[in-house]
Amino acid sequence: MIRLGLCCTFRDEPIKFRVATAAALSRLDRAEADARLVALCLANADSLLAALRFCARAGIGCFRVNSQVLPLKTQPTFAYDVAGLPDGDAIVARFRACGEFARVNGLRTCFHPDQFVVLNSRKPEVVAASIRELEYQAEVAEWIGADVINIHGGGAFGDKSAALADFARALDLLSPRARSRLTVENDDRVFTPTDLLPVCRAAGIPLVYDAHHHRCNPDGLSVEEATAAALETWGREPMFHISSPIAGWDGPRPERHHDFIDLADFPACWRGLDATVEVEAKAKEVAVLKLKADLDAMGR
Repeated sequence: MIRLGLCCTFRDEPIKFRVATAAALSRLDRAEADARLVALCLANADSLLAALRFCARAGIGCFRVNSQVLPLKTQPTFAYDVAGLPDGDAIVARFRACGEFARVNGLRTCFHPDQFVVLNSRKPEVVAASIRELEYQAEVAEWIGADVINIHGGGAFGDKSAALADFARALDLLSPRARSRLTVENDDRVFTPTDLLPVCRAAGIPLVYDAHHHRCNPDGLSVEEATAAALETWGREPMFHISSPIAGWDGPRPERHHDFIDLADFPACWRGLDATVEVEAKAKEVAVLKLKADLDAMGR
């Protein structure tokens, strides 16, 4: 059965995740800044539980957690260990409660780190920052039971083979809890499924197949062939991404996402699979529920 996924935020539901800026915290002394961070982390744990409750009520099977659910966690000036914060134990307990709710209600959770995570960067400091970000998200993923931290392959830097070799080597820098959750996604400009599949097979990293990206950045594989190859990389429930172009496939910049999903863009070969399909659409929960209704009307 297809499990649809909601990505990070809501359009209409009054569920918000709070953020902080380094500039704002810099006006506080460290004790005040820590107290502010504790309040934000606890509020975001409560928002995550509210998001999961909404998904359970609405029949949405997966929720992607915002990368900044612990604000400024890896920011150089204000980086912190949750265990070292006042009420750090309470923060962890509240996130673990989210994980228990997800488990009891059969919900999947996942992460998709920001674009600055580039494991094959030519700059060591970027690789180091990427590792810190992945380790932070793996820590929260462990608390809430998330099994996917999905990233892109990074840059080609003029030599795809060398860049992918660098990507593969960087995997050895990750802890087991980060490495075991890591997945890689084909993107709309650089790495296609054909590029990534050898790395996925050799390193044991699942491929999150994005059908929209594949259409923007084709490689000779059909959707059916790419789907079948991606499925073989998973030892657990596979994950795919779906989106539709905002101005249609013949319009300008087809890589941009529409508010909703055109049912014609949903691959027929995905129907009937036991898989998670994350819906990357600007109308957020409204788009997921519309796609759910459309698929249900077709018998999925």
